[in-house]
Amino acid sequence: MLTFLALLPILIVFTLLVVMRLPAKIAMPVAYFATALLSLFVWQTAGNQVAAATIHGVLTAANVLFIVFTAVLLLNTLKESGAIVAIRQGFMGISPDRRVQMIIVAWLFGSLIEGSTGWGTPSAVGAPLLLALGFPAMACVMAILIIQSAPVSYGAVGTPILIGVNSGLENKEDVTAAISQQGIAFNDYIVQIGANVAFVHSVVGFLIPLILCCFLTKFFGVKRSFRQGFEAAPFAIFAGLCFVIPYYLTAKFVGPELPSLVGAVVGLAIVVPAAKMGFLTPKNTFDFESRDKWEEEWRGTLATTNIDVNEKAKFSVVKAFSPYLLVIGILIATRTIKPLKDWLSSNAVITFSNILETSITNKTQLLYSPATVLLLVSIICIFLFGMKGDTVKKSWSASGKTMIAAAPALLFSIPMVQVFINSGTPADVAEPILAMPKVLAAGAADVFANMWPLVSPWIGALGAFIAGSNTVSNMMFGHFQWSTATQIDLGANDAAKVVALQAVGGAAGNMISVHNVVAACAVVGLVNREGLVIRKTLIAMSYYVIQAGLVGMAFIFNPVWWIAAALWAIAFFAIMTVISKKSERT
Repeated sequence: MLTFLALLPILIVFTLLVVMRLPAKIAMPVAYFATALLSLFVWQTAGNQVAAATIHGVLTAANVLFIVFTAVLLLNTLKESGAIVAIRQGFMGISPDRRVQMIIVAWLFGSLIEGSTGWGTPSAVGAPLLLALGFPAMACVMAILIIQSAPVSYGAVGTPILIGVNSGLENKEDVTAAISQQGIAFNDYIVQIGANVAFVHSVVGFLIPLILCCFLTKFFGVKRSFRQGFEAAPFAIFAGLCFVIPYYLTAKFVGPELPSLVGAVVGLAIVVPAAKMGFLTPKNTFDFESRDKWEEEWRGTLATTNIDVNEKAKFSVVKAFSPYLLVIGILIATRTIKPLKDWLSSNAVITFSNILETSITNKTQLLYSPATVLLLVSIICIFLFGMKGDTVKKSWSASGKTMIAAAPALLFSIPMVQVFINSGTPADVAEPILAMPKVLAAGAADVFANMWPLVSPWIGALGAFIAGSNTVSNMMFGHFQWSTATQIDLGANDAAKVVALQAVGGAAGNMISVHNVVAACAVVGLVNREGLVIRKTLIAMSYYVIQAGLVGMAFIFNPVWWIAAALWAIAFFAIMTVISKKSERT
């Protein structure tokens, strides 16, 4: 019963958002109050703990809204200055095929942003860029969420491994004893887990560009055909391999800081020239219908898609695209140059410690926030493109309205998450009750212990769905995954593989995390359609997590499971093709 009640907030969110298709601004307040009541009256959480978790959530939501505002501001600034026209023409010069453009922008450019910054920044930069290229708003959100898989485990220069997994396992006596018996240093053990994570992601994730293509043509193509996506299979698989091969080699031989960055940079260096030369690109060019035929649910409130494609560009492609290059350059510098990183992260910090006399603390690093970088570059654009006062005012005003529209959903979804995570009684009471996420994980372990590698990625995905963060998911469940592995008689090396599956699932869970979806929708003006987005990304996430579990079974127990993994990949695309064929337009 306790396990079912712990699942209830998630069921409420799923039912209201995905099944009933209610907007997040309605669904999330209901979910918040249900979670708070369960926490108070079933989990016996102290009232000040629930209130503190709520305050922490509201403050975190304010930080996310700051990112939403500045992301939309950069897009609106580029639009009002006229730079978007040159950016669009530049990408058309690489390839007019929308599948190719999406792979370059979402898969490779998005991975570069994820590797440098993480924390939702790919949505803040990548989704508006796709919108600027003329993609439907819903397609932008879908694409940028689906790539939240392989790159995420090494986002923000390796944070989910170096902080998430590290914090989950650090100073745990059973972990220390087990690895000491094998003569492994703790830091080396974390690096080993990081290499395992990259291996699983590489085997599963190289097909993500193909999934992107198939979903694009199925949900947004004229024919609504999954098969049209397969026309891009050679190029999509090529682009997938161009990322995952250097990505895996970096994780194995260098460490967890740079795999996503290196994979993206190498991938872009190879794939963009290849696309320009037409190497492996589809013979038929895929494009969307004219905008007046788009379904209403695809459209956002931002008007970048009304730009005349035949308009003459005011700026060169390099100058027009330079704000994005500047964003990436600043983000990488501030995350990799240690003295600069330390100074930014320790100055202009707003901290609320021990909120309402609890252990909950909220910290905002204003200078280190990606929002500050986006704001700075938006201001630079005013002078770079010689913008006039009325156009500047228009871009700021429109951005403020978009942020306000996103606020109701975020101001309830993130507090709901924090109450969920911080539920339960203190450990020093006579019969402590575990927090809701840990009750769910323990219930799964009781049922599926003998097949745990199949289930492990789902626990990671659950953590990310709840928290909106692979790092937090690894913190919550890293040691739980390790101890469950040892309880089924796995040694330290195989337990490291189980923790790796946790991290892989935690990355994939970002595809459906409610506050990630809400934020991604907000930056393209697609409010109140979050459930429709989750319906699409849930399919991709399910493929990813199931495949990761099958690879884990092969990796840990028996190589025969590789056959099951291959069959699942074939079955997934076959099933989607059959379903698509029945609904195809002639």
